[in-house]
Amino acid sequence: MKVAAVIPAYNEEATVGEIVATTRRVDLIDEVVVVSDGSTDRTAERARAAGARVIVLPENRGKAAAMRTGVEATEADVILFLDADLIGLTPAHVRSLVLPVLRGECEMSIGLFDEGRLATDLAQVLAPYLSGQRAVRREILMRMFAEEPAADLSRFGIEVALTRFVRRTGVRVVEVPLEEMTHRTKEEKMGLVRGLRARIQMYWEILKYAQRGH
Repeated sequence: MKVAAVIPAYNEEATVGEIVATTRRVDLIDEVVVVSDGSTDRTAERARAAGARVIVLPENRGKAAAMRTGVEATEADVILFLDADLIGLTPAHVRSLVLPVLRGECEMSIGLFDEGRLATDLAQVLAPYLSGQRAVRREILMRMFAEEPAADLSRFGIEVALTRFVRRTGVRVVEVPLEEMTHRTKEEKMGLVRGLRARIQMYWEILKYAQRGH
């Protein structure tokens, strides 16, 4: 099966190059696609220099739209989603996410930070379905895109929609610990006050959405 890594990125010039370079070192990955979502920095340039195929969106459309754009740009059987702001990603992490799907142990793997930083580890204990690190069989994504309202995907993200979809349809999921890995937080990117406000609002809206229909 062909595997493509899809990396949505918005102003992540500081980290995206290393994410791409690390991912390309894994022989299981056939291609790396970075979707620069209206970035105004050197995200696209850094990703391209590291060896990714880069799709540039002229304006910011949101993470869900960037992820879907990346999926539609490849015909790979398995899609590996990675965030562009990861810290500590290794080839071993990439392999641990992809192998359960390739071996037929599950249709989706989801990576959970472990022993990285307290803030990010705690966030995924409270809401593991927020993880942007996951490998998914293509047909699962296509079914989810067909069934989930586009407005919900834009507002809440593919990660949450996928979690609801697999729970509803009985898709097999394996959780994968990602040791000593983390990412830049909203507070680091936006400042303490704005970042904390954005985090609280995000959790509140996502929790409401995740519980819809339960």
